[in-house]
Amino acid sequence: MATLVLAACASPPQPEQKTLIGSPSGKIVADGSSTVYPITDAVATAFRATPEGANADIEVKFAGSTAGFRRFCAGETDISNASRPISKEELSTCVNNGVAFIELPVAFDALTIAVNPQNSWAKDMTVTELKQVWERAAQGKITNWNQIRSSYPNQPLNLFGAGADSGTFDYFNEVITGGRNNARSDYVASEDDNVLVQGIQKFPGALGYIPHAYYVKNKNAVKALPIDNGKGAIPPNDENIKNASYQPLSRPLFIYVNFKAAQDKPKLRAFVEFYLKQAHTLVESIGYLPLPQEAYRLADIQFTRGEIGTAFQGIPEPNITVAELLRRQTTFQAEQASKP
Repeated sequence: MATLVLAACASPPQPEQKTLIGSPSGKIVADGSSTVYPITDAVATAFRATPEGANADIEVKFAGSTAGFRRFCAGETDISNASRPISKEELSTCVNNGVAFIELPVAFDALTIAVNPQNSWAKDMTVTELKQVWERAAQGKITNWNQIRSSYPNQPLNLFGAGADSGTFDYFNEVITGGRNNARSDYVASEDDNVLVQGIQKFPGALGYIPHAYYVKNKNAVKALPIDNGKGAIPPNDENIKNASYQPLSRPLFIYVNFKAAQDKPKLRAFVEFYLKQAHTLVESIGYLPLPQEAYRLADIQFTRGEIGTAFQGIPEPNITVAELLRRQTTFQAEQASKP
């Protein structure tokens, strides 16, 4: 299991001898991010429509990235959907439990700041304004739109955002408020992004953050705001993710595959191989940005070779671009290939 660990964690604790329950032998179990859920669910539906996947028993749930990693590192799931890379603490738990994994990037998200369609006053928001609204110091104090900008109306501010078990919660607060411990808690929180969309749709003064696919699917129900990070207001779209101008709310999305389960379950291997072949088309149809074909090719090599571990540092790393993700994949593969 030492090969599982990053160089930054060069002296990991030795794995304990634990008996993990594991997922049922004839079943593929995926859980985790509600952001990644629509992709994995769509792949599962498409896979079942093939001769190879016709009898596949696939369960796809969304407890949130953090809750998903808890299950995954306990050996309860085969695939962990994640809207952020695995953390050092989660990595250590996987090591201690003898759960080796393969990290596979599958898409890019433009985390979207959304308001009610009746909101006629807000045309954009700055990153500074987002921090002023969502940081802990704003709790119970920033409760009205005219507190954001004096030109905005005297309209109650109804906030909707990810729950604390969500990777979206971690990512948003890392890039906007400075970390999960600096997040306000007096808002409607949910790991189910459909709940957030419904809330934003209900209140004229609503403001929330949701994965881009949920915005794309509900364009008639919510309105996206361009975000100004000091270089002008940039809308969340594929082109602005590709050219790295929609920052800091662009982020890669992943699936993590249990290495042993992939060896023991032929259906799981076939499903992941199908996932990587079909991801480009299905990701786009759902509303996220597909990765370049080279990224899926590298992921397929990584899965086929069983290259376990992570290309990330186990700590929050905002502002990862598509180009940087490709560089990480290439470097990781080169390091794996150099091992005896």
